[in-house]
Amino acid sequence: MRVADEWRDYELIDTSEGERLERWGSAILIRPDPQIIWRNTEPSPLWNSSNARYIRSSSGGGSWERRVGTSNIFTLPESWEIGYKNLRFKVKPTGFKHTGLFPEQAVNWDLCADLIKNAEKPVKVLNLFAYTGGATLACAEAGAEVCHLDAVKNMVEWAKHNASLSGLPDRKIRWITDDAMKFIAREKRRGSRYDAIILDPPSYGRGTNGEMWRLEDSIHDLMLGCTGILSDKPLFVLLNSYTTGLSPSVMAYLLKMTVGRRYKVEITAEEIGLPVTATGLAIPCGNTAVAVF
Repeated sequence: MRVADEWRDYELIDTSEGERLERWGSAILIRPDPQIIWRNTEPSPLWNSSNARYIRSSSGGGSWERRVGTSNIFTLPESWEIGYKNLRFKVKPTGFKHTGLFPEQAVNWDLCADLIKNAEKPVKVLNLFAYTGGATLACAEAGAEVCHLDAVKNMVEWAKHNASLSGLPDRKIRWITDDAMKFIAREKRRGSRYDAIILDPPSYGRGTNGEMWRLEDSIHDLMLGCTGILSDKPLFVLLNSYTTGLSPSVMAYLLKMTVGRRYKVEITAEEIGLPVTATGLAIPCGNTAVAVF
């Protein structure tokens, strides 16, 4: 497992009985995590100092319960900023338990940035399902020209805000709100080519016009489409997944059957995760496969 252990503004303090205890800057939040099937019999005392806890609703979804009277004197605002190395991000608790950032992805940001910096040539990156732009900012900060695409306009605007917070020039980033499959098809017709492609597709979702997306049904065709818009001498393709059924070995096989059929590649696939302060252990937070050319 590759562990995102270089954070200063984020910390996974403890995990127990289906919940995470996390520090986001000065805020301490409690969020549900169904994979946490254990109970810590020596829990962190900071469980009693959280600023907010996400409570699931029996009818679906949930909401944040802001907590008062704890030993944590930090007053939780609607949103605030945290940093990772040279990058800055807006954090905001949402109605879907998320905060606008997946901190375990920092290991992929660093991997992409290192590959770009060592490429010794201009690099053009396509970031699909790009969310609030963590990978986009890392690639742009490393010197790449980036096309950032997400089907949700609000997420693209959030990513633009993060780029502004990070002091990155707009000329390095092209912002697109579109359906990934449709965009790839148009790029192929236009003859657009990319040296690197990053994909972080959801398990389920809808496109800009309500198109239904189901990962297991669509991922192979998506990867074939991506293969068709790679440059003659590409740098890397990185695929990330939170879907339980997509193990690292399955993802590696998928890359071999798509980009690996056209190019000579070296593929690595593994879990990525976060260290837990209270126990000294690490929990998995998803799987990643990367093809390096």
